Amino acid sequence: FASAGCGACHTLADAGATGAVGPNLDELQPSAAIVEAILPEGRGAMLAFGDKLSAEEISSVAAYVSTVAGK
Repeated sequence: FASAGCGACHTLADAGATGAVGPNLDELQPSAAIVEAILPEGRGAMLAFGDKLSAEEISSVAAYVSTVAGK
């Protein structure tokens, strides 16, 4: 999460991230499928990460976020 740069925009307590630009992931509690769908191409103001992260890295970030968000 941190190495992907997510914490610069998103809040996720487990990662110690307190970004306030994007949605608070602890409140949103997205599923892994939603995170995997958004990361490659981005959405709205969110940048695309498909050219920065491998498919495996995107899957890992998605699994992590969906597991710890809101916990």
